[in-house]
Amino acid sequence: MATSPSDPAASPSPVASPVPPLDPHAVPMVALNYGVRRRLGLYLNPRAAAAADWTALAEALGCSFLEIRRLEGLPDPTAALLEEWPGRCPGGATVGQLLDVLRRLGRDDVLTDLAGSVEEDCKKYLQRKQEEANQPLQVPAVDSSVPKTSELMGITTRDDPYGSGTEIFDAFICYCQKDLQFVQEMIRELEQTEFKLKLCVFDRDVLPGACVYSISGELIERRCRRMVVVVSDDYLESDECDFQTKFALSLSPGARHKRLIPVKYKSMKNEFPSILRFITICDYTNPCTKKWFWTRLAKSLMLP
Repeated sequence: MATSPSDPAASPSPVASPVPPLDPHAVPMVALNYGVRRRLGLYLNPRAAAAADWTALAEALGCSFLEIRRLEGLPDPTAALLEEWPGRCPGGATVGQLLDVLRRLGRDDVLTDLAGSVEEDCKKYLQRKQEEANQPLQVPAVDSSVPKTSELMGITTRDDPYGSGTEIFDAFICYCQKDLQFVQEMIRELEQTEFKLKLCVFDRDVLPGACVYSISGELIERRCRRMVVVVSDDYLESDECDFQTKFALSLSPGARHKRLIPVKYKSMKNEFPSILRFITICDYTNPCTKKWFWTRLAKSLMLP
């Protein structure tokens, strides 16, 4: 008996599209969470003659002898190494690259133990990225005859609110509130002298009422040629400063193009942030070089 085209029995069952295999070489290192990094440190931090430890990993990732000596004094050298690696890797460090290095070093025990956790972290990262990409665009409601402007058009005191002109700066100043007094001195030395630089100081130049992180990203990426990071113990506790610093480094791995200049203006109880240790700093605390401090900083900001 022939079946009609509308007969459900005659309809072919839908074939599920195959799920593409996970490629860890397409996943950046930021995907690995604290738990995986901590367990990796438990394997690699102990110095061992029979197996490759963190120093072998550091050499494979391109660290010099002096850089390895510096990492030796840290409580978790493996974690510090993995945090710094993306900054020194021009093409961007990926999870796949790390796995390849561990495989070449013969650490199959690490790969076997962490395989499930690494895969889970990678999948979560890709899922978050997919969800962000699938978010619908928000269309503003037409509820007034007054022209609407983008959130990122009128964000500084000298912006044209209708977007025909945006303010451009020589440098974005990344600082926390407790360091504002030093930032005011920076304004006097760099803006009100023969250098005549134009600094972007959040409390002075940014209008209130918009998302701090959106504005920071716009200013750092599109409005400021350089970025000065005022490093202190209070800076280490600031979520805004942490975001601004990592965002600037993500724009230019290794700080090769977006010149990021760390400034240390007072002694610190905590260690200098490892993510900035590979960048030359301006040290205001050294009495022998203090007289050259402002000239060095200004010339760095004036470079093309």
